[in-house]
Amino acid sequence: MDFNIIILLISFTVSVIAGVITIPQLKRLKVGQIERDDGPQSHLKKQGTPTMGGIIIIATMIIVVTGMYIYLNSVNQAEIAHKLLPMLILTIGFGIVGFIDDFKKLVLKNTKGLKPSYKMFGLLLISVAFVVYLVYGLQIGTDTYIPIAKTYVTLPIYFYIPFAILVILGTTNAINLTDGIDGLSSSVSSLIITTLTIIGIQNFWPEIGFFGSSVIGATLGFLMFNLHPAKVFMGDTGSLLLGGVISGMALYLQMPLLLIVIALIPVLETISVMMQVAYFKKTGKRIFKMAPLHHHFELSGWSENKVVIIFCLITLALCVLGLQIV
Repeated sequence: MDFNIIILLISFTVSVIAGVITIPQLKRLKVGQIERDDGPQSHLKKQGTPTMGGIIIIATMIIVVTGMYIYLNSVNQAEIAHKLLPMLILTIGFGIVGFIDDFKKLVLKNTKGLKPSYKMFGLLLISVAFVVYLVYGLQIGTDTYIPIAKTYVTLPIYFYIPFAILVILGTTNAINLTDGIDGLSSSVSSLIITTLTIIGIQNFWPEIGFFGSSVIGATLGFLMFNLHPAKVFMGDTGSLLLGGVISGMALYLQMPLLLIVIALIPVLETISVMMQVAYFKKTGKRIFKMAPLHHHFELSGWSENKVVIIFCLITLALCVLGLQIV
């Protein structure tokens, strides 16, 4: 059996076990979801559902990636093993920022959570560290793949670094906004990460294949508890982590622009919020019934399952297209 499949299956199993252990603890601590009164009325029944479940994904990744690190070192694959750690640190770093925000809101009952300025500073600090590692530590250069044209362009270093940081911050925010319906963010993210993992394997980046497989397994294991009706939500802990995974893998592969295609759903979710806010400030009226976009379709009569299925089918089609244009 292919090593990547073995990693995925191990990660999935660990994630399910972690979920079985963690969810009752979250219930005991009364770490429950807080729903908006002005949101879809169907969401009010979710009040109190355990959240901060992203720790299931974090715990799984730490266990599986650490296990891989030890194993790869034992079979004289130390170079690959060492390349796994920066990606793990990036994603866990984002997860920790999300965890602090969730913890303040849900455990300390501070409705404001982590101050936006502190939150952005934390995300920015981690993003800068990872980009500097890619450019100066890994020395992958500033070449960036242009989809469809199937060619690379070399960006000036003074442009590439802020661009790469923006990609990370934008992606984490987009995945965070996509997290609003049972199973939506986790399923869409799984498809995107699977696509990036396949590209990594095809282009002989074993560390991307190993790392991506561990995240896919962890996310699918979490999805078993996150499907409608969800038994747990990922919170910012999970959504920021998955955003870090997606942006980190895309930059590692030198294909951040591919996210415009394969991550179009999160991109549209972000654009819908920006349009809604800008239009409301200017006219006092709304373009959408509610933003992000998935809530608009909910208020238009779509069930949560229908939204998730349609958004996933669109993402799947775009991911297949993405594989054809790289």
